[in-house]
Amino acid sequence: MNKVFSDFLAWTREHEWGCSESHDLTLGNGTKLSVWDSGVLEVSPANPGHKDIVLSCAVHGNETAPIEICRDIINDIINEKQTVTHRTLFLIANPASINKGERFVEENMNRLFSGEHSKGSTQNKERERAAKIESYVERFYQLAPEGTRERFHYDLHTAIRDSKREKFAVYPFTHGAPYSRQQLQFLLSCGVDTVLLNQAPTTTFSYFSARQFNAHAFTVELGKVRPFGENDRTKFAAAESTLRNLISQTELDFGPFEPEQHYVFKEAQTINRTQPDFELNFADDVANFTSFNKGELLAWDGDKACYAQHDGEHIIFPNAKVALGHRALLTVVRVPTESLDLV
Repeated sequence: MNKVFSDFLAWTREHEWGCSESHDLTLGNGTKLSVWDSGVLEVSPANPGHKDIVLSCAVHGNETAPIEICRDIINDIINEKQTVTHRTLFLIANPASINKGERFVEENMNRLFSGEHSKGSTQNKERERAAKIESYVERFYQLAPEGTRERFHYDLHTAIRDSKREKFAVYPFTHGAPYSRQQLQFLLSCGVDTVLLNQAPTTTFSYFSARQFNAHAFTVELGKVRPFGENDRTKFAAAESTLRNLISQTELDFGPFEPEQHYVFKEAQTINRTQPDFELNFADDVANFTSFNKGELLAWDGDKACYAQHDGEHIIFPNAKVALGHRALLTVVRVPTESLDLV
């Protein structure tokens, strides 16, 4: 067995900006593995089920726990220790940022999808990689067998800072379509009981899959950023087990839906950094989901003061060092799960 399959992650990191060679391997159980590029692995069972599943990691290269999870699932598939019932595409999105040990090399890849990679005059390898990744997702869904099928995409992340709600998912804007009760149950099975509802289109990877291919797609935050080997994998056991069951079982049984088990938030405001002189009005170690009340100062964007607009307004993803024009802070407020339009 060549290195592509003996250590897929290591081979991917050796070809950090891509590899034009294709590699195929058919396992003893008839499952076919096809490597389309570095970090891009299609797994096709001999008799595939009705689901087409994308599992992505390393959109931010320093978020190592999801990379370890995908690495281990891939290794177990190759060694025939992990059953695969449904077509699955694994994407290790930004190998160069893994090698650098940082969130990105030049530009935040999770702001480059839905064609954003080709807008403006800026070009770099992360933009080129984002465009290729879009094409791979499109190819994967288009190659699906005919018939009634379900599409899924879970983009796995860990957050820069601590969180009062350790695991949470971002539900891309649905453009008026109802939310999926089953997907909330799936996330809960992963240990994710908190969901943020986007209220507008974005340029994230999960929104791309949801909007372009009508996939059940989510950005899933599984904990805090830590270096390779320093992740407490027991904290990710529920997520890994559920993802393994997703690709191996025909259907998953989550039990009855109980609204009180789910904590749902919607966007209150998005604060972008528009001035070089941008400053958050709280310490760097303040955790995600810390609550502020109406009128409390959140940030200064140059001379403009940004205040909480509601009581119980929680901060998410604060980062004063983002590029100009990008989001420096998201705030959310809780909404009753019973009030959602669910199917």
